[in-house]
Amino acid sequence: MKLTERQGKLLNVIVKEYIDGAQPVSSQLLEKKYSFDVSPATIRNEMQKLTDKGFLQQPHTSAGRMPTDKGYRFFVNILLEKKSKNPVEIEKWLQEETEDTLQFIQSLTKHIAETTNTLTLSYLEKEDIFWKEGWEEVLKEPEFEERDCLLNFTSFLRNFESHIEELKTDSEINVSIGKENPLPKAKDFTVISSHYHLPGGGEGIISILGPKRMEYEKNISLINSLAKLLE
Repeated sequence: MKLTERQGKLLNVIVKEYIDGAQPVSSQLLEKKYSFDVSPATIRNEMQKLTDKGFLQQPHTSAGRMPTDKGYRFFVNILLEKKSKNPVEIEKWLQEETEDTLQFIQSLTKHIAETTNTLTLSYLEKEDIFWKEGWEEVLKEPEFEERDCLLNFTSFLRNFESHIEELKTDSEINVSIGKENPLPKAKDFTVISSHYHLPGGGEGIISILGPKRMEYEKNISLINSLAKLLE
């Protein structure tokens, strides 16, 4: 289902606003903050069309809109087409490389978790070892104020670890949003994964996991660049 250029721009703005504010986005906020060169009535009408097409949803308690999985996917696909620069942090992390592969991966995992505010999981295939960093960061997100969300996340993580070798990842980044992920309890979360190759010959999978309302632009750029630089 195609969107008009105006609808695409409006959807991107709504996704960004929702990621930043964690609150449904109202037409009033868009009218005050952005110049779309159209009337307020046109903005409201376009938001309704995006809702009817399944890109936005309207919580019962709010007049604002928030992205659906389909809305996030539209947003993410645009990011995946962009050629992003390597974040400066990665160059510094790779300079910390030592002959101790396990220490290097553990340090790298911690850096990613601190930068992305997500739970970061690294898997080294030959040793069949996992590292997890970032619980403190990810649990600060407002989604986890709901106990059910936290329980679902821990359950989803267990399932994810159990099926890690089934991930179809290569040097290209893979983004699974909500129900796109076939594992149970995944509907509220996103996983960004990529295969990596270490200079010493080891290889594995690096993933970041968190609520769907994550900073996709930064996270995709970081994981994508990291995988390519390691390669």
